[in-house]
Amino acid sequence: MLKSSLIIAICSLLVFSCNVQTTKLDETMNPFLSEYNTPFDVPPFGKIKNEHFMPAILAGIEKQKLEIDAIVTNPDNPTFQNTIEALDASGMMLRNVTNVFENLQSANTNEELQKIAKDAAPLISGSQDDILLNQMLFDKIATVYNQMNDLQLSTEQKTLLEKTYKRFARNGAALNEPDKAKLRKINEELSLLSLQFDENLLAETNDFKLIIDNTNDLAGLPQSAINGAAEAAAEAGHQGKWMFTLHKPSFIPYLQYGENRELRRQLLEGYINRCNNNNAHDNKMIAAKEAALRVERANLLGYPTHADYVLEVNMAKNPEIVYNFLNEILDPARTMATKEAAELQKMIDAEGGNFKLEPWDWWYYAEKLKMQQYDLDEEQLRPYFELENVLAGMQQVATNLYGITFKTLDNVPGYHPEVRTFEVLESDGSHIGILFMDFYPRASKGGGAWMTSYRKQYKLNGENVAPVISMVMNFSKPTGGKPALLNFDEVSTMFHEFGHALHGLLSNCNYITLSGTSVPRDFVELPSQVMENWAGEPEVMKSYARHYETGTPIPEELIEKIKNSSKFNQGFATLEYLSACYLDMDWHTLKTAEEQDALTFENNSMKNIGMIPEIVVRYRSSYFSHIFAGGYSSGYYSYLWAEILDADAFEAFKEKGLFDQETAKAFRENVLEKGGTDDPMTLYKNFRGREPNKDAMLKRKGLI
Repeated sequence: MLKSSLIIAICSLLVFSCNVQTTKLDETMNPFLSEYNTPFDVPPFGKIKNEHFMPAILAGIEKQKLEIDAIVTNPDNPTFQNTIEALDASGMMLRNVTNVFENLQSANTNEELQKIAKDAAPLISGSQDDILLNQMLFDKIATVYNQMNDLQLSTEQKTLLEKTYKRFARNGAALNEPDKAKLRKINEELSLLSLQFDENLLAETNDFKLIIDNTNDLAGLPQSAINGAAEAAAEAGHQGKWMFTLHKPSFIPYLQYGENRELRRQLLEGYINRCNNNNAHDNKMIAAKEAALRVERANLLGYPTHADYVLEVNMAKNPEIVYNFLNEILDPARTMATKEAAELQKMIDAEGGNFKLEPWDWWYYAEKLKMQQYDLDEEQLRPYFELENVLAGMQQVATNLYGITFKTLDNVPGYHPEVRTFEVLESDGSHIGILFMDFYPRASKGGGAWMTSYRKQYKLNGENVAPVISMVMNFSKPTGGKPALLNFDEVSTMFHEFGHALHGLLSNCNYITLSGTSVPRDFVELPSQVMENWAGEPEVMKSYARHYETGTPIPEELIEKIKNSSKFNQGFATLEYLSACYLDMDWHTLKTAEEQDALTFENNSMKNIGMIPEIVVRYRSSYFSHIFAGGYSSGYYSYLWAEILDADAFEAFKEKGLFDQETAKAFRENVLEKGGTDDPMTLYKNFRGREPNKDAMLKRKGLI
């Protein structure tokens, strides 16, 4: 997942009266108010304290205000340089501090940071609205925009001009003053609701603990899961017991292998009922309120729904196209999932189980069925996926494709002791950027996996400013004296986020607004998802999948089993994902701003697509942070949309060779380096020579 906290903040937000600490620290004491003077100009994490953030945010807001005033009051006629370029270059101080602040909030938060966030978010969003609703600034932008065809602009410059104009027009610059005031109030509410949603989810996830004190309740579990649960229990003060949490490396193995059906039920229901327990962390009303406010905002801006507003600038231009896209895949996915459910029920019956298949049974019996059909147990694979080996193999893939290398840096500390730091270098040894990697779960970190930027690539006075990129994961930790041993899903996730990281690192753009991952939401997953393909290729797997004790490569028969089972359970996986896409779109195609009952709305959404009862929607409304606390509202379909692109793109490599240099060069130059400097379909066609064909994706999933 891509996570850009500043973009999320800007998209959601606004001003409110609040009591905030405005005491400014001396510049020599606040690392944000002076040069970093660190290796590669990375944030000086060791010097940054919580009390530095608010003064730096306020200083950044004030500095950007002066920069905008200088553009507006410039007596010269508006030009691309003195208006559009100047606007793109504004706000660097604010961007620097918010990038650090919001990334720490996601990956290493605490109560004090959460309190600061509630004070700062409306100020940041209010500052952005001051810019976007500035009529004099918009008039200057419009003057340049109306001259675009007469100006000698590059494709990148034209794109920046067009996107700048549309960003202002789409965010209320042309509204009258009363409507601008309404928009500010809506944005203010959304900024705080989004923060509260995320905070509730983190708290609810951390609060759940299943403590086991009877060894019989561990029956069926692999030793790695038992060791991990014992260590987690000991850390939590439950020595001699076992603790399972709602972090995926903890609860997924129990769903897959735990023989105690009642405990499987407790774990799954704990997971799917997060923020749906009618307590202080409940998110149902927040989700409903956000959806209603988004309708109100869309209507104010001239759009019938929030989805119409969002999709206008995506590859899929409107809700109808998205729904038609999803509908094409729904029937075959549901048909396959229904067949899979029948197979699992048949296995239950054959074992003498006198019960109907339920969602907490699916993972367990699917694992048994895979073992029966393919003689493949996921735990057989873990010894071959030692994290360090996977990391080295993944980096070697990038070296083979693009000639880049990765150098471990011990003198550049990250934001947490567990963070690893790498310098990324071109084949000639020149500096590309810095890459942080943060692998394991902790209470201060949100769930899931994402890539983000502490600094995006851009050019300043013709000189390249190198990016600082971070990959954040929640993988299985080292346990029982063994190193971190991953499952194949975690391996794929690492390659996925690495693809996002390469998109940020290899960016070669002039303007920060367009660089790196600043592309439409349904295009941004192409670089990440295409990287996953290399993880499962036998040629690549043999290079990194080595037994952590003996160093022997993964046996051919295991690779063959992985390949043969690649379409196994795809009905479940696809329908579970599709259901979340429909839920997202249904929330955001509401046309009236009435607050819905979240559970009723969700149930009706699932009923409308014929969701089978044995599968739960991947993200229920109360913990669907992608759309209620992130940047994926009306965009969760993007992962599947991008699968068409990535499957088709990878075919180009398969046709000419996994590491064909011509193909890799074309992908780097036309996709990874270009950011959002041109229309995404144009970029794709420049790489592939044609538009993508969806057959490769459907075949890969076994749906045709």
